[in-house]
Amino acid sequence: LRNHGGKVMWSDETKMERFGHNSTKRVWRKKNDEYHPKNTIPTVKHGGGSIMLWGCFSAHGTGRLHCIKERMTGAIDILEENLLDSARELRLGRRFAFQQDNDPKHKAKSTMEWLKKKKKKHINVFEWPSQNPDLNPIENLWKDLKIAIHKRTVCHPHETCVCASVNEHFPN
Repeated sequence: LRNHGGKVMWSDETKMERFGHNSTKRVWRKKNDEYHPKNTIPTVKHGGGSIMLWGCFSAHGTGRLHCIKERMTGAIDILEENLLDSARELRLGRRFAFQQDNDPKHKAKSTMEWLKKKKKKHINVFEWPSQNPDLNPIENLWKDLKIAIHKRTVCHPHETCVCASVNEHFPN
């Protein structure tokens, strides 16, 4: 990290629940009041209860946030649409270091070849230990973002509305 002079881009994906947190929620209620709407949490059957987000940041601020609309099998589309533009907006210059975890879609042959081509130009990709999400500082950003989103009342549990709400809290 020292060799990069603060020119490091951290990235990751996260799952954002549309209807509350990924944990049990408890409420104080009166007897026979268990089905009152204020005491219930909506659920979604057969998927659709969450959205996936990709984001990045550096010492200079947050980069772009991307709402992943379909099942993610590789990372090239997201990187092509967001990585270099984020680096430019954050003024990381022509050479910077990039971190992503060892998720299989990041290690896919096509993704690695894409990054290898970019490395020749200006991106140095960090080697990252397997299964070590707590080493990535973006996890703290995701936690703060989820808390901020769940504190406010989301207009409607529709994907575009949640993405708009998330973008308000993820300035770039």
